[in-house]
Amino acid sequence: MNDKKKNATEKIVLTGLMAAIIAVLSQLAIPLPTHVPITLQTFAIALAGYFLGVKGGTAAAAVYVLLGAVGVPVFANWSGGFSVIAGYTGGFIYGFIIMAFLCGLGAKLCSKKLLDKAVAIALGIAGLACDHLLGAVQYAVIADISLGKSLLIVSVPYIVKDVISVVCAYLISIEVVSRLAKLGCYSYKKA
Repeated sequence: MNDKKKNATEKIVLTGLMAAIIAVLSQLAIPLPTHVPITLQTFAIALAGYFLGVKGGTAAAAVYVLLGAVGVPVFANWSGGFSVIAGYTGGFIYGFIIMAFLCGLGAKLCSKKLLDKAVAIALGIAGLACDHLLGAVQYAVIADISLGKSLLIVSVPYIVKDVISVVCAYLISIEVVSRLAKLGCYSYKKA
């Protein structure tokens, strides 16, 4: 198999694998009365972006969202369907695509320089902020409450966990990529 076909196959496999990891980590959920469970989705989305880059991470997040939208039970608590995307947590779900994109953008900056690492993490946190804002706006509309109250209910309690998730995903991804590259198992271009 030539290098171009091998790289294309590797991209497809890794994108599918990351979409599956997102789906699995979404099931590790603690339901709450606010309709927004505590999950590891944020970690999984950030990991996909940092590990696969802009195109691959965004594609993995989009595959996850599309699978859930057509009814595959990949969202938290084994839920799926367009009704979930149109419901209380929908803004967070489609916000994951933006978050994966920004984490992937951060992955392009991955180098040994401390400033590059800080910018990569800051881009991931910016993606997290977009995700939280979209989630809070949709929650406010569905629950018929103010945006400020929505942010206090569905964003503030999760923000520390989610920032830690983004930082951990970044650190884990650079370690995994480094080890796989040493083994000759990772040639994925983070475009």
